[in-house]
Amino acid sequence: MKIVERKGRQYRLPAGLNEFQQEMYIHLIDWKWKYRTLEPGYYRGNPYDALLPDSLREKLVLIHPSVVDDFNSHWERFQFKKHKFINHIASSQIACVNLFLPLFRYPGKAAQVLQAVKPDLQEIAVNQFDSGFQLEFWDDRDKSLNDHTQAAGTEADIAIAYYSKIGDLDLWLIEHKLTEHEFTTCGGYRSHGRKPRHRCDSITEILRNKQLCYYANVSDYRYWDVTIDNEQMFPRKNLLEFGTCPFQGGLNQLWRNQLLGLAIENSTSGKWNFKRVYFSVVHHPKNRHLEASMNLYRKLMGLNDRFFSFTSDLLINRAKQLNFSPWENWLTWYEDLYYF
Repeated sequence: MKIVERKGRQYRLPAGLNEFQQEMYIHLIDWKWKYRTLEPGYYRGNPYDALLPDSLREKLVLIHPSVVDDFNSHWERFQFKKHKFINHIASSQIACVNLFLPLFRYPGKAAQVLQAVKPDLQEIAVNQFDSGFQLEFWDDRDKSLNDHTQAAGTEADIAIAYYSKIGDLDLWLIEHKLTEHEFTTCGGYRSHGRKPRHRCDSITEILRNKQLCYYANVSDYRYWDVTIDNEQMFPRKNLLEFGTCPFQGGLNQLWRNQLLGLAIENSTSGKWNFKRVYFSVVHHPKNRHLEASMNLYRKLMGLNDRFFSFTSDLLINRAKQLNFSPWENWLTWYEDLYYF
């Protein structure tokens, strides 16, 4: 922990924050102090101003009031994983809820907003999931990646089912990032159980024998099965340019979310009926730290249109342009909370 002083106020922050993270944390803490509480929360016995105190931990005071009941009913229906730090002012899960759930109260209007970044979207498929969306979405029908447990697994922060302008039922998976400077990295590469036979240093050898990957050999995850079966998405020649496994670092989370979409799109079980599945990252407009990994990932995929990224302000600005009165309070509230 470190103490940062600004305009006569002291902020107890995590050590090692970059410039954007520090400014964002200070802004969010100011909001918390103004609208919620001056009390810190505690982690491993240390006070942090970005955490809520235990008295507010379960009260969802960081979610816009208009969608607290929607969030609760959605959880009761789908029993999705609530993040460990859902009581953190910089929670990306909460930020995702605050960006999308107010939109989905009005699916017709939501479609008009989402078209700002997804122009092929015609209308929300309200007959799918919870009026067209599902938080912390995973392949609960086929379990095709074989990686989902109570503690782990590949999940998209939100899935949106929609009808395209050519009439197809498509699926859009979105990962939401707020202050993160990088995507989740490879758990197998970091594992204490990794053995010398697990060859992260050679993508050539892994493509010859997927059992050289810890994920495949020890965890029995099907990441490489789906990758190798979809060369149009992950061209072999592009993978080989990396030398080592390209998915050790920040590309790992991007890769796994894309694989989730591919597995659902290619399903032959009859349990899914989506024509195409897309994957996106939405992030704060001032958070530029994710761009290096996303640009490298785009290059690996050969600029395939099944992956793209956008910033949250594009949706907020489109919603403001619609002058839809039920959103006025939410839009003002959202900008006050997340933008500085």
